[in-house]
Amino acid sequence: MRTRSPLRFFITASILAITAAGVSGCSSIAGRDLTGSITTASAPQPQSDADWHKDIDVYGQRYRNNPKDTEAALRFGQALRATGQRAQAVAVLEQSAIASPSDQRVIAAYGRALVDNGNFQQGFDTLSRAHSPDKPDWHILSIQGTALDRLGRHEEARQYYSNALKIKPEEPSVLSNLGMSYLLSKQLANAENALRRAHAGDRNDARIRQNFALAVGLQGRVGEAETIVSAGLPPDEAAESVSALKQMLPRGDQGSARPARSAERSNASRS
Repeated sequence: MRTRSPLRFFITASILAITAAGVSGCSSIAGRDLTGSITTASAPQPQSDADWHKDIDVYGQRYRNNPKDTEAALRFGQALRATGQRAQAVAVLEQSAIASPSDQRVIAAYGRALVDNGNFQQGFDTLSRAHSPDKPDWHILSIQGTALDRLGRHEEARQYYSNALKIKPEEPSVLSNLGMSYLLSKQLANAENALRRAHAGDRNDARIRQNFALAVGLQGRVGEAETIVSAGLPPDEAAESVSALKQMLPRGDQGSARPARSAERSNASRS
């Protein structure tokens, strides 16, 4: 029985974290909204767990009082996703999508929730209904790319990233997803190039910085990777980031990374 390598798990979890931030604005590494909200909710996005839980209370009650309240469903589903309640978010947004089948905001949020919940093919298909060929949405194209990556269809995924970049050139979140896609297929030079561009476009995003450092470290340039991942951080945070990076690199002599063995030891799909 094949087992999943810790490094592959990290890569696949990272690409999911990047895209999950598209609506929730929440991840374990950094709390920025990377791919942009596809719910287009008018209110400012909450920035803390307390804010998200407050939204669950407020919009959850509004939704229960009137399940056809689209704005309440979107905000309630968004808050559920942000707090890790992914199956509940799918349930709420599915009902909203049934009630408002022509509302592309709802369809997009439902598709996003499906991808987060591991329903990759269903999420991809649902997101295809959330925009049209004459009015493509780069946020949705990027999320569809991650769904394809999660299905192991990397070449197809990159076409979606390419189309997203035609609409939003040099968008860091899309470039980061593209870089992670290359990492999954062990094309490390291409991964580094995409992630370097993503990092140049947004040096403040910790996820992008971590993924960029990983691509560099996997090619044996561990010192350079450590410099990248710790740049501009306070000493304690820098040490923590370097430690996390080292855990992802091959064991033993980390001055000589072995990407072919570490990047993918199994054909298991991403978690």
